[in-house]
Amino acid sequence: MGKHVLIFKGSPREKGNSSLLADKAAEGAHIEGAEVETFSLHRMDIRPCDACDTCQETGVCVLKDDMQMLYPKLREAEAIVIASPIYWFTMSAQTKMFIDRWYALESSQGNALKGKQFGIILTYGDTDPYNSGAINAIRSFQDMFRYIGADIAGMVYGTANDEGDVLKQPELLGRAYNLGAKLGKAG
Repeated sequence: MGKHVLIFKGSPREKGNSSLLADKAAEGAHIEGAEVETFSLHRMDIRPCDACDTCQETGVCVLKDDMQMLYPKLREAEAIVIASPIYWFTMSAQTKMFIDRWYALESSQGNALKGKQFGIILTYGDTDPYNSGAINAIRSFQDMFRYIGADIAGMVYGTANDEGDVLKQPELLGRAYNLGAKLGKAG
């Protein structure tokens, strides 16, 4: 059996640019023999962390929402792709809320995501990652993965404002496919 790869789409648009690139990454991982599961965060019931800290005492988040189904998957996955459009100079709210809930993956042994490989996919309306705010999301991902001891296997980011813009960019689509293939490769 191949690697287990999870793909999380943080766009509210089903056919949004970051979602289309995430689909390409899924295709690349699948071709390499990976078991791929894709989740659209916008369609899920994921509530914000309420900072009760119960998970730090018990190892279990008390909020009964779709994160309960995702926690075991996150623990078991070998590679994870997070795809998000840039909204107001950073990742989407759907993406950030999902990541905030990773707090429940902390324990005295460290974070359950430690050692996993991550791929990041970002799209933005400006032509520059600094002006668009993508750099803020990139820095956040770098900091959080350094903290939990996870590896960023690759990042794919580019300009794509109108829905479907990435479909006119074969180089960007190819980079997303290659990221997925890299994450899906066994060994």
